[in-house]
Amino acid sequence: MDMEAEILVPEDVAVMTLPNVAFFPQALLPLHIFEPRYRLMLKEALATHRLFAVGGLDPDGEPGAFEPLHRVATLGIVRACQENENGTSNLLLQGLARIEVVKTLQESPYRRIQIRTLASEPGADLAVNQQLRARIDRLLKLKQQLEEESPREITRFLRTIDDPEVFVDIAAFNLCESPLLKQKLLETLDVHERLEIFSRQLRRDIEAIKLRKRLQGSLPDDAISNN
Repeated sequence: MDMEAEILVPEDVAVMTLPNVAFFPQALLPLHIFEPRYRLMLKEALATHRLFAVGGLDPDGEPGAFEPLHRVATLGIVRACQENENGTSNLLLQGLARIEVVKTLQESPYRRIQIRTLASEPGADLAVNQQLRARIDRLLKLKQQLEEESPREITRFLRTIDDPEVFVDIAAFNLCESPLLKQKLLETLDVHERLEIFSRQLRRDIEAIKLRKRLQGSLPDDAISNN
């Protein structure tokens, strides 16, 4: 379902900047709001359209700039919110759409940005992307087996998602460990390319796990340096 089509996206929104975070459309992000600026931002969002963006801090941003923001972020909607007695809040934000930060409109009392929504392109026939989606599903299962992990709820949930774009976005948000790679996937508008990038990273991860296991032999994890 295209949630963006149901919601009128404003031309400017408040934005929350977080380190090492790349938020994706369709994903669910739990947040604890405690800073005064974000308490005010949340209060005003709840009183209007319940929308605000989440963007990652750009380590390569302008030197000396206040909380330099990646060019691409995600607009989200507050799906649930509970205010605590001390004035903080716990909420669940659901991603709606990729956005481009056009310019900063204000920094105080919280940052507000002008935005432009970004639409994905399939990049390949649906059947081809569905094949890639199935390949990634198999790679995730193999990686989980190699890591000897008990089944994760998220991997079971991913198997119920047929849409390749939704699948790769939720998989990347929940299972990709590198913030830089997640940001790259967020900025990649070609769905086929997005699937390929994630697939290649999973294959590299699997090869690294296999190599570590060969080097480790029968030693326990805490004694691998002795091998």
